[in-house]
This record gives sequence, C-alpha cells and structure tokens, in this order.
Amino acid sequence: MTKPGIIEETPVSMAELKEELKRIKKRDTSLNFRAEKTEEYLDQFVTMKDKEAKELFKKIEGLEVPRMKPEHMVKLIDIMPTSADEVRIILQGYTITVTKENLKRISDAIQEYANKKE
Repeated sequence: MTKPGIIEETPVSMAELKEELKRIKKRDTSLNFRAEKTEEYLDQFVTMKDKEAKELFKKIEGLEVPRMKPEHMVKLIDIMPTSADEVRIILQGYTITVTKENLKRISDAIQEYANKKE
C-alpha cells in the first residue's frame, strides 16, 4: 500500500474554495456529503467573488508588510476586518507583530473591498 505525501501546501481563501467546489460539482455532477456541507457553509458566509479575493490578496501583498505570510493574508480576506483594531486582533493568533501604520494600511485596503460588496 502506498502512502500519500503532501506535494504542496498553499493557503486558499473561502471565495477560492467556493469556486473550486463549483468546478468539481460541474465536473462530477454531485458532491460527497462533506463537500456539500462545506458548500452550504460557504454559500451562507462568503459574499466575495474569487476574482475580488485574488485582487485583494495582491493588494495586501503589495503593501509589503514585514513577515506577513500568505496564510495571514488569506485569513484577513476570509474575515474582512474593517478597522486597524480588528486586523490586530486577528493577527494576534499568529507570531507576527505589525506596526500601527501597517495595520491601518491593511484595514484601508480591506475597507475598499468591503465597501464594494455592500
């Protein structure tokens, strides 16, 4: 029996996951139980489109915040904090320190996309 191994580990936003599940459903005509439950959850909570999520990721990445990794950016995109305090609270779960200036820049970038979807 072979043991599967991890080839690549890449963080994926909920908007991207929603689009991927749509492609799988189109290809296979149905999803398994777990994938259906995931799709239901994403339909309730994800309002951002895949394209917008990727644009926001690039925008946050372009801010060049020191030590900010893709998993941090994806978490911010999933939660969409609109103030610097909310960004700080989300990033407290990680071992990363971000200056007040960078927190403000991140929240401003996210605020633009939050206002678009309303």
